[in-house]
Amino acid sequence: MSSNVNSVKNTLKVAFGLCAVCSIVISSAAVILKPMQTANEILDRNKNILIAAGMFDPTVHTNADVASMFSEFTPRLVDLDEGRYVTDEELQTQGLDPQTYDQQAAKNDPAMSEALADNEDLASVRRRADYATVYVIDSAQGEGYETVVIPVSGYGLWGIMYGYLALEGDGNTVLGIGFYDHQETPGLGGEISNPRWQQQWLGKRIYDESDNIAFRVSKGGGQGEYEVDALAGATLTSRGVENMIEFWLGERGFAPFLRNEVQS
Repeated sequence: MSSNVNSVKNTLKVAFGLCAVCSIVISSAAVILKPMQTANEILDRNKNILIAAGMFDPTVHTNADVASMFSEFTPRLVDLDEGRYVTDEELQTQGLDPQTYDQQAAKNDPAMSEALADNEDLASVRRRADYATVYVIDSAQGEGYETVVIPVSGYGLWGIMYGYLALEGDGNTVLGIGFYDHQETPGLGGEISNPRWQQQWLGKRIYDESDNIAFRVSKGGGQGEYEVDALAGATLTSRGVENMIEFWLGERGFAPFLRNEVQS
């Protein structure tokens, strides 16, 4: 007598077989698509850096322009505690590459980051990676920099806002800002991504003559050299942006680096 094809045993065999085939297909697709995904992530990152620096206009440029435009930048890894560039020897010893270093992944690794005390965690990021990648364009005069772009992040109303802040070679004057990931309310806090709001950052200054952080996001502001106008109806987002700048341009952020490597 032939076996019952509809038996539980045969059904399980078919189910397990299908699972195995699907697993192989999905795994193969992930491996095949990984290089493409990585390339797209790099393209998106580089484009956001160019936008922050005021070099990429989405109404004029396309993704095909990104590679050649971004070639002006040199990525450098910074030791945030010591405020200096990580040396080539250190990069080799630790297996680090400024091109591929993932600051957010490092932040979640206790061996590559440190917890922040409540009184110093102005941006509410909880942990800070030991290193960060900055993107610089050398000055045409051969000394110093023309542009310095730093990554910034901080808690807004609903979650962490991620972006890039571009500074002139003096390490103080703002060239632009761009946010590439946030959860702020559309039409309110989400206006941090509005080019019209970002436009008012151009030419603003971060530090006063005593090297104290003077930058503010103020309601009705925007007229002084150290302030931009707060977002209407988005007090917590505006405060989060101000706190983000105060943290990352402060002593636990990039201030030591800017003093040692940019402003010196």
